Amino acid sequence: MDFKGRNKVSPEFSMSSMTDIVFLLLIFFMLTSNNVVQDAFDLKLPKATGKAEHKQNISVSITKDNRYFIDKKKVSLRSLAPNLRKELANVHKPTIIIRAEEGVKIENVTRVMEIAYKNKWGAILAVQPK
Repeated sequence: MDFKGRNKVSPEFSMSSMTDIVFLLLIFFMLTSNNVVQDAFDLKLPKATGKAEHKQNISVSITKDNRYFIDKKKVSLRSLAPNLRKELANVHKPTIIIRAEEGVKIENVTRVMEIAYKNKWGAILAVQPK
């Protein structure tokens, strides 16, 4: 008597299920990566070798000894935000150019950036060309 089984196991491995899983993971990561939002300032930094082609609305200068100027007019840190709001009240898409003297603490620059961010203004950090 010959008792051989009719069902034979194939020694081949099918990759179709593995490719399905890989494509599902790829689609999942592509869809979820678009929803990642970074909480940062919207800054436009000009290159040091070129020219910024952005219309200057107002400039804020910061000196090493923590003095603030709006277009050469000295203001205190407390009155900086109200003065900027008054100056930029009727300007469409206002932009602030931040001119920080070399050696100014980063905290002083970020104060001006926070004011621009809270008021939804653009901010550009000015650099000296090479």
